Amino acid sequence: MSPDSSRPAQPKALQLDSSQRRQLRGLAHPLKPVVFVGEGGISPAVTKALDDALTSHELVKIRLRQPKDKQAAARELAEATASALCGVVGHTIVLYRPNPEEPRIQLSEGARAGGE
Repeated sequence: MSPDSSRPAQPKALQLDSSQRRQLRGLAHPLKPVVFVGEGGISPAVTKALDDALTSHELVKIRLRQPKDKQAAARELAEATASALCGVVGHTIVLYRPNPEEPRIQLSEGARAGGE
């Protein structure tokens, strides 16, 4: 048994078009960051907290403190949580992942799961 075979397959991130990302950034504008990434960087605890926040809220802001590469950190968090990266403004990242049981945010047409 290989080390990776014990882990469940990670679902692919949601693919959004530019109008959907704009819609979600607009919805995220009044939100406060709910996850903070400190100087220690992205850890399993941060990923778990972000995963829980996405399950609860669907749309979340993450605040980075002195990141070396904001875009790389944003992509890493999105991949780790199977969420869509909506935008990076300053040190703040906006991620979206619909609740699999009860989605609350209705996107304009065009969202595709797994890039299909």
